Amino acid sequence: MANIKSSAKRVLITQKATARNKSAKSLMKTNIKKFDTAASESDLVTAESAYKTAVKTVDRAATRGLIHKNKAARRKSAMTKKLNALKDE
Repeated sequence: MANIKSSAKRVLITQKATARNKSAKSLMKTNIKKFDTAASESDLVTAESAYKTAVKTVDRAATRGLIHKNKAARRKSAMTKKLNALKDE
């Protein structure tokens, strides 16, 4: 444990932030997986709704600094390609 009061406080704040970031990142990954399963099952209606929520959570993660903006763009691009391939079928 830290000896300095401000250092102890920083430890607590870091733990809270880490938990918040971990939760947000987990939600993002879950939404992406939901989209991937809907796309692999060729369910266009479910895939479109899952796509919207997944893109929103990826954007939010990039805005908050959880992932790099280029990684967010790459993830969204891949999902868009999958969705457009579903629409062409």
